[in-house]
Amino acid sequence: RAGARGGGRGPRGGAGGSGLTRRCRAGWREAVAAAVGALQAGGLVAVPTDTVYGVACLAQDSGAVRSIYSLKGRNGGKPLAICLGDVDRLYRYCHVNVPDELLRDLLPGPVTLVLKRSEELNKDLNPFTSLVGVRIPNHPFIREVARACSGPLALTSANISSRASTLTVSEFQDLWPQLSLIIDGGPIGDVQSPECRLGSTVVDLSVPGKFSIIRPGCALTSTVEILRQKYGLIPESP
Repeated sequence: RAGARGGGRGPRGGAGGSGLTRRCRAGWREAVAAAVGALQAGGLVAVPTDTVYGVACLAQDSGAVRSIYSLKGRNGGKPLAICLGDVDRLYRYCHVNVPDELLRDLLPGPVTLVLKRSEELNKDLNPFTSLVGVRIPNHPFIREVARACSGPLALTSANISSRASTLTVSEFQDLWPQLSLIIDGGPIGDVQSPECRLGSTVVDLSVPGKFSIIRPGCALTSTVEILRQKYGLIPESP
């Protein structure tokens, strides 16, 4: 079961109901429906992923994207990744120059692939770059939510910028009042282990035949092994 908590504000960030004082245990379907409803209303939703807790909004909703930057105190020049439910949907939002099999060897999983963005993607999302990072977390809840939304999610870690990533919902308690919904999936990984807070491995695949590691993350060794040994890609300095 996924636990759902109401946030302290309404979907657009206005004053909400009792919010944090109310905690309900929702069934899987109800939790997915609640998350999709909050996202479609322009809200920010905290969700568990396969690495750390994240905050998601609709990537095509420019107001919600601005809200994520405000929530985190994030540098406006730092890009947000998009999150999809399946590899097939990636082709709509990205120009892919690697084999489909390579994508499926890495996704779903704790890896962010940086690719050329397509015209389908909201121009207000990372307007300063022609690239976009794509996440398909190996976590059934967020993938089901992503599948139920018409466009991609924008996804970032559930923490104030420059602070440590979070592995439980209580660790980002200071963000609760600005969230429309919090999905409590329990602790992610080993809360005592610094390695569990590294987040996804971010790799740029936008240059044909090459790759560059933007962030080592938690899956560096296995990712590099697949790219070099199986597909013969050459490492490039970031």
